[in-house]
Amino acid sequence: MARIRSQGVRARIAVAASAAAVAATAWGVVAFVDPGHHGSRDGASGQTQDQNRTPDGKNGKNGKGEGGGNGGPAGSGPLVPETIAHASESGGEAVNITIDDGPDPRWTPRILDVLKRYDVKATFCMVGPQAKAHPDLVKKVVQGGHRLCDHTMDHDTRMDKKPVAYQEQQILEAKKLIEEAAGGAKVEYYRAPGGAFTPDSRRIAAANGMRPLGWNVDTKDFEKPGVAAIVNAVKREIDNGPTVLFHDAGGNRTQSVEALDQVLAWLEEQGRPTGFPVRTEADTPSASAPPS
Repeated sequence: MARIRSQGVRARIAVAASAAAVAATAWGVVAFVDPGHHGSRDGASGQTQDQNRTPDGKNGKNGKGEGGGNGGPAGSGPLVPETIAHASESGGEAVNITIDDGPDPRWTPRILDVLKRYDVKATFCMVGPQAKAHPDLVKKVVQGGHRLCDHTMDHDTRMDKKPVAYQEQQILEAKKLIEEAAGGAKVEYYRAPGGAFTPDSRRIAAANGMRPLGWNVDTKDFEKPGVAAIVNAVKREIDNGPTVLFHDAGGNRTQSVEALDQVLAWLEEQGRPTGFPVRTEADTPSASAPPS
């Protein structure tokens, strides 16, 4: 009988110890789950997009800004980075021709004629009201196989000093007008007037499917320095990176048209192809390097 009672006591002790162990394990699980932290909003490694975001790093207003982070609504296809693009999708020695400020009924058709002559595709950075006023030209650009870029509503080169709500209005209203004029084609890039990018404007653009677009070669054709000066600027600065800036509006663009013709002829002689700026791919260090 004493042996039976002893065995019963040992059994009860074992059960109690087991229960205590289960309770301790359960407490340990609860202790390692912090209900106050649910991971990051952007699915990154423990950081929010704001923590990942860096300043533009642009040198004055030369369009050579850098940044970080990704945009694009979830489930909308490849994410569009917030970083400012300079590189070419075609890689190698390819050059990106970009045309700003139009469309203009006098100069855009002449620019399109030059591009067609050399079988070159370009990216047209359009101002919203201009696109609304000339939907026929927007459609002609698209039909020519070129791409569209948002250049805001009012071409405000001090956008980087304005509230975020203002920046958003300038970008998204222009996108809407350009796409309406295009009859279905999407705007694939966003270029800040004068290079006045901000982390917020880049985020807004990327979240709406538009890659921020910089430049490496500023021809300064808008200053009308002469055809030779414009052409020489391209030849002198093309080693800085592949994206070249011309204009098709904002004044008399006779020099721009003639210089573009000569530049495309020179690129052809050099055996350099043309292409479009990267949109979903990462930019390359060499493409965004500042002048030496």
